[in-house]
Amino acid sequence: MKAITIPKPGGPEALVLSDVDTPEPGAGEVRIRVAAAGVNRADIMQRMGHYDPPPGMTDIPGLEVSGVIDAVGDDVGEWVVGDQVCALLVGGGYAEQVTVPAGQVLPVPKGVDLVDAAALPEVASTVWSNVFLTANLQPGETLLVHGGSSGIGTMAIQLAREVGARVAVTAGSQEKLDACRELGAEILIDYKEQDFVEELARATDGHGADVILDNMGAKYLSRNVQALATSGRLVIIGMQGGTKGELDINALLRKRGALIATSLRARPVAEKATIVAAVREHVWPMIADGRVRPIVHSRRPLAEAAEAHAEMEGSTHIGKILLLAD
Repeated sequence: MKAITIPKPGGPEALVLSDVDTPEPGAGEVRIRVAAAGVNRADIMQRMGHYDPPPGMTDIPGLEVSGVIDAVGDDVGEWVVGDQVCALLVGGGYAEQVTVPAGQVLPVPKGVDLVDAAALPEVASTVWSNVFLTANLQPGETLLVHGGSSGIGTMAIQLAREVGARVAVTAGSQEKLDACRELGAEILIDYKEQDFVEELARATDGHGADVILDNMGAKYLSRNVQALATSGRLVIIGMQGGTKGELDINALLRKRGALIATSLRARPVAEKATIVAAVREHVWPMIADGRVRPIVHSRRPLAEAAEAHAEMEGSTHIGKILLLAD
């Protein structure tokens, strides 16, 4: 089969379309003939040599796909050959076929195109596990999302809106802020022109954010603590702004705040299955009735993976970038 490999870490040109062995599903796994794969920041970090897959796992990038099941391993009960699905992966999505534990597979939601369903598993699982299961966002609270126009950001806005939270976002252009507003964000901050701590304090009468979903890491650490409400929860899910920052513990103590850093890829299979089950229970009904939808910016052939990565690194996109395997 065809797949994208990374013979040597580097820029987008490091992604090479290659012939590789077709994977066979083991016990408890299914194989999916891929229709599309979502492009994520984690893929870019892996391509650059900064985010290796867990030991023993495929080094083909790609953390989410949609497609049709074409083989089923032993001890799989729910899924059968021919099912249209999408799935959360540990890797391997940039390929024509991929195997995945059955507990990480989801049905394509009602009303969603098979290709566009590839935009859902990673962002829905990331947002639901971090904002709701971990940070316990409640109706009436304020959520601050950095990178509001990203795939994760556009999903976080919609889900927080649906549970009755108030959403604040940062983004780098008026076009992106307008897109966030259309999805339900109420507090719109241009991080290039405005200080998000000041703007958030002004918009919330000094209250701040009860939950912050942060993809920047070190660069925003101290300011995120400043922006927290009393008893606020800061959840760090990315390192786009660096890995080492200075934390004023006294400031965090005064806020009685919680600082949480999480990742999804390296979690045990059982934990991922629990998250995927929660997404299916809570998020999929919102998608099926049209309240929440995948936001897809562009679709490219698998052979244009390098162009897709360049597009993401250019940060001009709103929502998800997809690679088409079919």
